[in-house]
Amino acid sequence: MKRRVLPSLNALRTFEAVARHNSFTRAAEELNVTQSAASRLVHSLEDYLEVPLFTRRSRRIQLTDQGLYYSRLVSRSLDLLEAGTVELMSSKAGKGTLSVGMLPTFGTRWLLPRLPSFQKLYPDVSVNVVSSDGELDFTHERIDIAIRFGHGQWTDALIDPLMSEEVQVVCSPVLLENRPPLTSPTQLKQYRLIDHSTRPDSWEYWFRSIGADLPEISWGPRLEHFFMIIEAAKAGLGMALLPTFLIEQELQNGQLISPFPERVAGPGAYYLITPETKAGLPRVMAFRKWVLDQLN
Repeated sequence: MKRRVLPSLNALRTFEAVARHNSFTRAAEELNVTQSAASRLVHSLEDYLEVPLFTRRSRRIQLTDQGLYYSRLVSRSLDLLEAGTVELMSSKAGKGTLSVGMLPTFGTRWLLPRLPSFQKLYPDVSVNVVSSDGELDFTHERIDIAIRFGHGQWTDALIDPLMSEEVQVVCSPVLLENRPPLTSPTQLKQYRLIDHSTRPDSWEYWFRSIGADLPEISWGPRLEHFFMIIEAAKAGLGMALLPTFLIEQELQNGQLISPFPERVAGPGAYYLITPETKAGLPRVMAFRKWVLDQLN
């Protein structure tokens, strides 16, 4: 049997802490050891590797090129080991905490109103909903499952399509008071259009999809999340382009109206993303099945 070529875990932990703090003193305080003990462990690691990890000048230290490479590798490995340890400790018979990476507005408008039914079915699972809309990294974000908007191109994961996104132009009824009715999309040039910063081409896509020329646009506020755009539209700050399923309540109670009948299916869709490394965990399996059942 081949023996693994690995230094001691204690030496690796100490080296990672020293590299992160760039200080033996602060690393020793974190690890609750003496500075001399931390120094000896790093020296032992350098002896084992036969590679200098730090340059030492007077009381200052600096990572060598080899040390910088190794510190990043060790840090990622310890992150994985820690995440797996926490995962195993909290996975008893489907109990523990389920961390869900969620788009903020989708989570508020779609998931949270439905979540009580999941909690009723699985009262021993504590659900932690994390706002997550950047690059998807399950280990770094420490999430078990995620819902994202895109084109289904995520690797090393089970990808379940949830729903497409149909968008329409909406505004506060106050915005149209004492003004002639809108009969053509080109008339939108008379109004400020609220811009979605993470989907900068959405207005152009809408005009192109309905076969209308893109007019000269007068931009209103530029906002990052749909829930911000909803509130801005309700406040009369301009015309907004919003997914219908996110604003059903506002359309029903008259806080928002749609001046045009056209609804356009967006170029992407919402997906449930389950990392392969966690797909077999009971609480993840339960949540995945429950989400898919909500669509039936």
